[in-house]
Amino acid sequence: MLGRVNHIAIAVPDLAAAVATYRDTLGATVSKPQALPDHGVTVVFVELANTKVELLEPLGDGSPIAAFLEKAPAGGMHHICYEVDDILAARDRLVASGARVLGDGSPKTGAHGKPVLFLHPKDFMGTLVELEQV
Repeated sequence: MLGRVNHIAIAVPDLAAAVATYRDTLGATVSKPQALPDHGVTVVFVELANTKVELLEPLGDGSPIAAFLEKAPAGGMHHICYEVDDILAARDRLVASGARVLGDGSPKTGAHGKPVLFLHPKDFMGTLVELEQV
């Protein structure tokens, strides 16, 4: 069911500072910031040869990233995103096996313009999992 790792997401308290670190210190190519109001975040992607790193900053007071940063003010790994061929089939298989899909279970449009779902971290060894249809 799982394809490749699409990205690893890191929550950051200051997106501009994080971009500067990846771009200037590590020499990485970093995308322009993209606001995703439906997800409550502003994101950039660090482009790597084999995957991406997504840097997330809260967008608005109700952002789930703001709650994450209250617990980890310096930031940290937020989730890992795996690619799937058919997100609805993947969701149905996971739900049938007892996994919990966050939200109402319907895919939302993610940063790449593709359907995404998030799976409850308690079902996956404490790791928030995102599935993205490719």
